[in-house]
Amino acid sequence: MSLNEVVTTGHAVGADGSGGGAAGPLCAPRVPDRSGEAHGTRVVVASGDYDMQTIAPLAAALRAAAEEYPSVVLDVSGVTFADSAFLNLLILTHRTTDLRLAGPRTPVRRILELTGADTVLKVRETVEEAAAC
Repeated sequence: MSLNEVVTTGHAVGADGSGGGAAGPLCAPRVPDRSGEAHGTRVVVASGDYDMQTIAPLAAALRAAAEEYPSVVLDVSGVTFADSAFLNLLILTHRTTDLRLAGPRTPVRRILELTGADTVLKVRETVEEAAAC
């Protein structure tokens, strides 16, 4: 299986675990140029922190994937922080394509469970399971 896009935030993690390390951001958010698919489904890989200030690159990647493919898998296993901006993006994307989430860890699983979004979105443990469902 190949992964299509990796979307990362440029926030450094400080020694105290805070989001703004002493050196500041590592780099600007970016979407490396990689392409491919799994089971005819676009796979987008998200990693890092997502809030109102860092959501734009992921939103652009999901929008592009939804325009090209009828179903999109978002690998969220590398997401370390997610807030309402991230949740809003998931719901909006779900309204435009068959969105599936793969590998949610505690930060994402928690926001999905607290809001009940886990009952609306297709959530699977692996990218392979999400692409095949």
